Amino acid sequence: MATVHQQKPRRRTDIAQPRMKEAGAPPRVRRVFINHIDSYASESIAQCLSERVGGQTEEEEEEEELEITPHGAATAFHVVGTVSGRHAVALPCVVEAYLQPNREELLSKLIDCDVIIYNITQHAEQVDEALWAVSALHKEMGRFSGGKMFILVSTVMTWAASKPLNSDFTDEHFLKRRPHPNFQPHIDLEKKVVHMGKTKRGLFSTYVVASGLQYGMGEQVFHYFFKTSWLGHETPVFGDGTNIVPTIHVSDLARVILNVIKHQPKPYYLLAVDSSSNTLEQIVREVASMFGAGKVQKRPFEEAYLTEDLSTVEIDSLLVNLRMQNVHLKELIPIDWLCETGLVDNMELVVEEYQKARGLLPLRLCVLGPPAVGKSTVSKQISEYYKEDNVRNADPDAADENSAVEAKEFLNSLKDSMEQYGGLLDEQLLVKVVRNKLMSPPCRNQGFVLDGFPKTYEQAKELFYAEESQPEDGATQMSSCRRKIMPEFVLCLDASDIFLEHRVMMLPERLVQEHNYEQEHFQRRLAGYRENNAEDETVVNYFEELDLSPLYLEITSSEEPDHLLMMQTIFDTVGQPRNYGPTSLEEEERRKAEEKMEREAQEKAEEERQEAENAQHRAAQWEEWTQRLQEVRQQEEEVLEAESAPLRNYLMEHVMPTLTQGLIACCTARPQDPVDFLAEFLTRNNPTNQ
Repeated sequence: MATVHQQKPRRRTDIAQPRMKEAGAPPRVRRVFINHIDSYASESIAQCLSERVGGQTEEEEEEEELEITPHGAATAFHVVGTVSGRHAVALPCVVEAYLQPNREELLSKLIDCDVIIYNITQHAEQVDEALWAVSALHKEMGRFSGGKMFILVSTVMTWAASKPLNSDFTDEHFLKRRPHPNFQPHIDLEKKVVHMGKTKRGLFSTYVVASGLQYGMGEQVFHYFFKTSWLGHETPVFGDGTNIVPTIHVSDLARVILNVIKHQPKPYYLLAVDSSSNTLEQIVREVASMFGAGKVQKRPFEEAYLTEDLSTVEIDSLLVNLRMQNVHLKELIPIDWLCETGLVDNMELVVEEYQKARGLLPLRLCVLGPPAVGKSTVSKQISEYYKEDNVRNADPDAADENSAVEAKEFLNSLKDSMEQYGGLLDEQLLVKVVRNKLMSPPCRNQGFVLDGFPKTYEQAKELFYAEESQPEDGATQMSSCRRKIMPEFVLCLDASDIFLEHRVMMLPERLVQEHNYEQEHFQRRLAGYRENNAEDETVVNYFEELDLSPLYLEITSSEEPDHLLMMQTIFDTVGQPRNYGPTSLEEEERRKAEEKMEREAQEKAEEERQEAENAQHRAAQWEEWTQRLQEVRQQEEEVLEAESAPLRNYLMEHVMPTLTQGLIACCTARPQDPVDFLAEFLTRNNPTNQ
């Protein structure tokens, strides 16, 4: 049987009555169970509760000292819970995590806890488990040695079909609520939870917290709009967009749960929504404006069901139309709100949380070096690898202005400057254009690769410098602006003058004209670069003064392997891309390319295998033919030997003895005509004539 913590029921009022902490009393640990603790909202609740165990601010510690149990011990929390199993990871805020326990094991764990929290806002399959849990705990009240609390985190979708009122919906209207057809099981569970808590409220108290659509900390239901806008696409608004969406920051929801546990308010049904009344279109437009030009497009709501990134539950939630107020939270529970005024008013904070939680922090690089060293090539490959904007000096067309009038005036000033300076921009305008580009939403959110700019210390100072003469608020704003465009990595490419001049000579005429690399002009530019970087105040010095250590790369070869090695060094230094990775279309193209390469590799391997087999077969045939030829020759030699034996015997017996004697006599006599001498000798000594 599971161990049960011994404790007395806590005295309950509308708001907990603070008392002084008894000296020397150890903190009483309250064990809290949360289902699917690795899910979006549950993890935030767990994090919020665990932070109250340690690491609080002084004010929070003072508040905690006022929260005294009848034993006089300060309240603390040990968080346990189940994990979904999809991506179960160790959470530092969780003491114990259970993976798919059976009902008997789970009930034992629940009885061990002082507070049981069931979150059904994300996973509909948890409705049945929550219904079983509250029913089982209610049956086991006789085993309780102290009071327990059951909190159901539900959704405002149980109000979605309610008859509109002249005023806002409040917690007091909960008896009149009507659910969306797909959320009937949710409201049935809410009623069951409320009913179970009325039997012995001092021993088993229950609460229903109806949460608005949650946002913040990486997003969940609104993630599709954040992702679409971050990728630079036109963001859709499904339906007319005039529906009012009740919302709450997920951290504020966690604080509501914390305060329900701490204060145990008398009302058992609470609306957890912020004070905003934003429409869906307002939310989407604000998201789009933070990541781009704010372009949205209204689409029929039916198209939402064709969107792979949106589930049916999320679509139903986004189309809800409810104007709500959290009266009980305002009157009974003192909550330190993070985003009380809603998503639209706190969009900048929410975007920062989104980027941090999703690992989408902007990656800002600056590539410096002499002309023709390869800055543009390196910058282009970096921007392609990391999917960032490649900013080359100044592009007047890329200037991002706030209105048509300002844009017209700005472009006129650019035109006048370029006419005055022979097609070039005045330095101040040049810096302004570059700064505008760096502050544009794509560069501000995804990052950028600054190619060959700034060129001088003064340009760098003007581009990134925060003016100290501004008032305090203005200085803070300038400092924030500077922080958003300051490069994170500085790459310094360099090569010898001889190498650079040789590289320019080997370029095609088209590239020479395009980059203005005519010999005289190039040498003048190169000399100017060397002169600027021989001074004490250089662009590199400026970054070093800000504790930015440049990565120095010496170019000594134009060969492809050396260039690839250098790019790999850059990628290793900068790290992995900070983006969503390839899109589904890019992933499909990559898959097809990989399949093609794999198919070609298999075909080549098959050809090589066939060639090897053919070569082996030819070698075996050649060896067999050679062996047979040798055998035939040996047989021929044996036959020839056998056939020539009588002839040799005849010659040796009848011819060679006399012939040998004649040859010896010829050699001895050495006649003038040896042939006649040999013929006469053979005639005289012919054995047949004797």
